[in-house]
Amino acid sequence: MKTVNHWIDGKSVEGTSGTYGPVTDPATGVVTTRVAFATAEEVDAAVAAAKAAYGTWGGSSLAQRTAVLFRYRALLDAHREELARLITAEHGKVHSDALGEVARGLEVVELACGITQQLKGELSTQVSSRVDVAAIRQPLGVVAGITPFNFPAMVPMWMFPLAIACGNTFVLKPSEKDPSSAIRLAELAAEAGLPDGVLNVVNGDRVAVDRLLEHPDVAAVSFVGSTPIARYIHTTASANGKRVQALGGAKNHMLVLPDADLDAAADAAVSAAYGSAGERCMAISAVVAVGGTGDELVAKIRERAEKIKIGPGDDPASEMGPLITKDHRDKVAAYVAGAAAQGAEVVLDGTGFTVEGYEDGHWIGLSLLDKVPTDADAYRDEIFGPVLCVLRAETYEEGLAIVNASPWGNGTAIFTRDGGMARRFQLEVEAGMVGVNVPIPVPVGYHSFGGWKHSLFGDHHIYGNDGVRFYTRGKVVTTRWPDPADGGVDLGFPHHG
Repeated sequence: MKTVNHWIDGKSVEGTSGTYGPVTDPATGVVTTRVAFATAEEVDAAVAAAKAAYGTWGGSSLAQRTAVLFRYRALLDAHREELARLITAEHGKVHSDALGEVARGLEVVELACGITQQLKGELSTQVSSRVDVAAIRQPLGVVAGITPFNFPAMVPMWMFPLAIACGNTFVLKPSEKDPSSAIRLAELAAEAGLPDGVLNVVNGDRVAVDRLLEHPDVAAVSFVGSTPIARYIHTTASANGKRVQALGGAKNHMLVLPDADLDAAADAAVSAAYGSAGERCMAISAVVAVGGTGDELVAKIRERAEKIKIGPGDDPASEMGPLITKDHRDKVAAYVAGAAAQGAEVVLDGTGFTVEGYEDGHWIGLSLLDKVPTDADAYRDEIFGPVLCVLRAETYEEGLAIVNASPWGNGTAIFTRDGGMARRFQLEVEAGMVGVNVPIPVPVGYHSFGGWKHSLFGDHHIYGNDGVRFYTRGKVVTTRWPDPADGGVDLGFPHHG
């Protein structure tokens, strides 16, 4: 059986703990790989390698860093298919989704390639007599990233390329459920010429996470995952004096106004709710139908959902794959099973779905719940699966109130033909990312990604300008030099009368 080990100081390092986690092919339910779980001492070794590498990398020129990053970008582009296959094999998402994940990660690598523009400082001359003031940004040192299972390549690429472009060194702790793509990203970085120790990967569980959160040589921690863990990461790392950006969960709403193109809205709802099997923090999991749109919209969503082809991620005909684990599949199914008793109308129940020839896979079909009460578990909790809740509201104001009452504020969308209402919504809604006739408003790499309320802990969003600010700290230098007219130092040059 294949074993995924750690990547420390530029090479693969076998785990010494004797503890391994199973990595399963979600389409078959078969354990295909085992991943070594790091001890605290192995985390210490990775941090030590990063700290030693920072001594050189932190002072390297921007030209040196960007040369490596441009080569890295080219290698990632050449290995898109390979990375996508690794993602599909361990996560289960269909190949097109996996390719899209790699592409979105590449956007941030491309941003990192242009770090020379992002790190330009500021200068004010003659603020007082012969006094200049300059503002510069410098790297932090060793920084860490803890990433989730749902985007095992993209989310790490949201972090480490920008961090190392800014002059930091990095320790990555990827999800133990699908670790192979993270190791491959590190191998390709080494092939691109990234010096040993600049990027390290340690696999494992809470032992590894807690050691990173408390390690005195780790200056900052980036995290993407569920809200309870994000809160824990933020609290623990902050208590240990670290800078933290911790992105949590979501319950993203899509508000559909009576004037909307309902066909476009239904298309968007199906792709945003069920794409990647709903296992993404930017999935639309709640549609708020305003006015008399509900019945027609639900019928259109159902019609489209029933046509979605579910199957193994490596089958080109598949449009949705399985869930990551059997336990998660059962948890998602339980929300659907209990929905009717809590007042919802079950329009589609996907809990009995299976795929012929792959009966042991972690399969679940598409579920659609209508007229869902706001106190139902299926609405209140982040399900992280292919379950779409539809709520009804009589007016825009009532719909907005539903959205804003949510404890999360990650992403949201409005579907309407009315520019004035759309403008009002984007100003009044309490969420960090807003789509207008766009169901999944994930920003491009040069804008920052992040939510509000319980979807973000810390002051910085991820990647974009916020990412550069997070991975650097500011310094202001005030300078006064004597003018040569004052006499200065005689350097012995001949004087000409």
